[in-house]
Amino acid sequence: MHNPMVCRYAGVLILLPLLFLAGCQREESGTSSAAPLALAPATFQLITLDLGNSIGADRRVVASATSFAPGDTIYASVIGKGSAGLSLKARWSYQNSQVVSESSQNLMAPEISVVEFHIAKPTGWPKGRYKVEILANGAPVGAREFEVR
Repeated sequence: MHNPMVCRYAGVLILLPLLFLAGCQREESGTSSAAPLALAPATFQLITLDLGNSIGADRRVVASATSFAPGDTIYASVIGKGSAGLSLKARWSYQNSQVVSESSQNLMAPEISVVEFHIAKPTGWPKGRYKVEILANGAPVGAREFEVR
């Protein structure tokens, strides 16, 4: 036989410990020493990463290249799709270890975007091997190696 009074008390007995635990989580001072909550990583889907020494009005590389002259401005055109507000970073390195430049841009819309990064050095880049890495909210999403001759 089903007794409604017993069901009500059983429900209260189940909810009371949960409410107690929720109340214990809050601190009276209004500040918390707990670690901040980690945000879910924003995703970025890299479609294309092109390098070249010039770009068009659409921020796309005009002619892809993997070899550059010391005086060239080197462009990286990143085409991809990600969340609005996601931060894209280009990290340029020489001989795979010495970072020569870093810059960031935020995506403005959750649709396919074209983002341009570039490096220039009026006195000319030293000859050797270089790499550009693209990071989305700090996570690597693509890289391209190139050479200055």
